[in-house]
Amino acid sequence: MAIDTRRYKVLLEFDEEARAWVTYVPALDHISTFGASREEALDNTKELILGYIEAAGKEGISFRADTHESELVDLEITIR
Repeated sequence: MAIDTRRYKVLLEFDEEARAWVTYVPALDHISTFGASREEALDNTKELILGYIEAAGKEGISFRADTHESELVDLEITIR
């Protein structure tokens, strides 16, 4: 069995209301999960990505690793 390593950008943020860390994977239809700690959220995200890849394979859906350049920026706006 061949080993395939892929990289995905993950947005990780703390949700004050839920008191949980939340992740989003933009390259995979913005799938999302959470955890009580950063580590738990990222571990859950790894499992979610693996499940997504497995389900996509069964459905014959092809996709690649996240190769898009992305950046998280602060955007300041003025509300009048």
